[in-house]
Amino acid sequence: MSSSFPPEPAAQQDSPTVIALAREVFGVRFTLAEQYAELLATDGVVAGVIGPREAPRMWSRHLLNSAALAEFVPADASVVDVGSGAGLPGIPLALARADLAVQLLEPLLRRCRFLESVTGRLDLGSSVLVRRGRAPEAARDLDLAVDVAVARAVAPLDKLTSWSLPLLRPGGLLLALRGQSARSEVAEAKTAIASAGGGEVAVHEVSLGAAVPPTTVVCIRRVQATGRRPGSSRGRKHR
Repeated sequence: MSSSFPPEPAAQQDSPTVIALAREVFGVRFTLAEQYAELLATDGVVAGVIGPREAPRMWSRHLLNSAALAEFVPADASVVDVGSGAGLPGIPLALARADLAVQLLEPLLRRCRFLESVTGRLDLGSSVLVRRGRAPEAARDLDLAVDVAVARAVAPLDKLTSWSLPLLRPGGLLLALRGQSARSEVAEAKTAIASAGGGEVAVHEVSLGAAVPPTTVVCIRRVQATGRRPGSSRGRKHR
């Protein structure tokens, strides 16, 4: 499975420059982002959703890497984070973009409990909903047809597209955080992408600043109709 971030030495720690960049990215919600980073480094390690060696580089490797998706998401969009796990990339995206309605889709109960604890402690209940389930089953739910699906190192790209694209409304966008092999993954998954209803595919290298590694984002547009009945909800019931 491809990682969504490049390997780094375990001893490396986020610099003051990285923290300053995070202040700029998260703006008035930087304090909430700080609280989330602390919860990941403490409760998240206990819950097993993140490794104990990740704390020193939480901002560069996790929060900023996730927030890099913000520029691709339309205003006031409904978003589903597929296989959310520790809340990445969904929670940093929600913190960076207060206009979004985000659903954290996660099949494991233990992880859902962690996510519910985090969203409650950060008081994100008006904009972030934790939803237990798997993407294939959620795709058959007429109440879920969103504008954007996001995912971070959940599965190989062919499987990820088959799970995620059916969650989107026609014209919706899948944003997948991938590693350095993203372009070869896209080439290998071409048939699967088309079969799942995908059309235009683009690979972007996003740089938030020299202090953090660039983020690779695969963008896939859904072009086929979802088959949902007209007027079905677009996943914003929790707002």
